Amino acid sequence: MSTLRMGLREGVREILAFSLGLVPWAIATGIAMRASGLSIGESLAMNVLVFAATAQLGTLPLLVSEAPVWLILATAAILNLRFVIYSAAMAPAFHDQPWARRALGSYLLVDVVFLVQGPGLLQEQDAQRRWGRFLGAGLWCWGTWQIASLVGIVGASWVPEHWSLGFMGTIALLVLLVPMCRERVMLVTALAAGASALLLRDLPLRTGVIAAVIVGLVAGYLFERRQQGVARER
Repeated sequence: MSTLRMGLREGVREILAFSLGLVPWAIATGIAMRASGLSIGESLAMNVLVFAATAQLGTLPLLVSEAPVWLILATAAILNLRFVIYSAAMAPAFHDQPWARRALGSYLLVDVVFLVQGPGLLQEQDAQRRWGRFLGAGLWCWGTWQIASLVGIVGASWVPEHWSLGFMGTIALLVLLVPMCRERVMLVTALAAGASALLLRDLPLRTGVIAAVIVGLVAGYLFERRQQGVARER
């Protein structure tokens, strides 16, 4: 058996249990896309092209309100800034891979793949096996996400209208946000961004969302710097 095939099997096995958490999240995202007014075809296209739940849910209100394309793209980029950190952390594991593989890897990189595969890949010496592990985990998560999202996209039409599915996207984001706020810096970031979003909600073209994200990031950065300064003084 080639080392690439071995890596593929290892990647799937390592990610399998963790990928189950993607199922309800993907179903909720699928329902939210349909509840926002996207057609089945548009929802499927967004799911494949974007493949990032936070960006999908965060840009839905902008799509529905027919906001400018530049604003939609800017919002998606800001919401996905964490992938810059993920990519920088995993870059050493892909330095010996062809450009095409690195491009595919950037598309398949999601939170759970980074959390499960990140540390192990940097220690894997065999380049083919390393790529196989990442590819196996990434493709498995991609397939799981697409199938589960399809259930939500198609099943949304079966859900009664009085269930107010328009809130599904917000609820799904809260499920992701609340556990992260156990850390003080994340709590400060969330509170600053949330308060700013309320105060700036009347800005034109929904730019209040972008402004709130920036305020949250700055607040979190300053709080973390302050905490580091206090720790040094001790």
